[in-house]
Formats: sequence, C-alpha cells, structure tokens
Amino acid sequence: MININIPGFRDLQLVHLVLDYNGTLAVDGVLLPGVGEVLTALSSVIQIHVITADTFGLAATQLAELPVKLTITPAESQAEAKFEYVSQLGNDSVAAIGNGRNDRKMLNAAAISITLIQTEGGSTETLESADIVSSNILEALDLLRNPKRLIATLRS
Repeated sequence: MININIPGFRDLQLVHLVLDYNGTLAVDGVLLPGVGEVLTALSSVIQIHVITADTFGLAATQLAELPVKLTITPAESQAEAKFEYVSQLGNDSVAAIGNGRNDRKMLNAAAISITLIQTEGGSTETLESADIVSSNILEALDLLRNPKRLIATLRS
C-alpha cells in the first residue's frame, strides 16, 4: 500500500494501480523499454492491474513475465468497462494511468489519476479528467515510487 497525505488535496491509501495498455504502457502493442522493470519494483507496494481491449493482440505475451493482473475487455464500451473495474476495486484505493478517450471515466473515478501524452497522443477529455499530466510512463510511475513528487505537484 502507498500512503500519501497531500495537503489541500486528500489523504491517499492506494492499494491498486490500474493501467491502460496501448498508448500508456505500450506503443503498437509492444511494451515500452524499462516499463517491465518499474512495474516489477512497484508490485512490492501496490497491486498492478492492466485493462485493455488489446488492439494489437500482444498484451498477454508482452506482460506474461510481469506481476500484473491483465484484463482484456471487448472493444465496445471500453470507457464503461474501465470505470466499472476501478469502482469494483474501490475508487478510493485506486491510482489510474491512461491516455485515450476510453480512459477518461476510469481516471475520473480513481482516487488519483495521471494522463499521458506520449507517441500515441492523449485525448483532451481524458486530460480534463486527470489530476496530473505526464509526458512519459516511466516518469508517471516514478511519481508513485517517490510520493513526495505527488505532494509537490498536488498540494494547495
């Protein structure tokens, strides 16, 4: 669990990290360099979930050796499926990271959320749903590994 007290924002007790796959952890279905190592390190303090429609059909292979729970959902109603997934885990215990329009409801529901603008770009609706914007998944994950960075970004 990751415990963070962010003055003027909220106290967080994060048990789950929910991640989108394509555009967030991967480009064209292939896991980005360094992501596996960081997810492995984070898994000692937080449960990691990846939820995706798996557009390229590579998520299971790419994540096979990593300590993550992979959920592949139908391509239809992705935003709702991701929202329901976070809700079932318990919104207040979830950090979420994504970039696409289908991630907007998931990010809005999570206790803390990060959107990315990487190679695949980022939806403006998702941008408006997030607490933090990052230009790199490794930097976004490092915010959870170094919670004082979250405090510096979100305190008021």
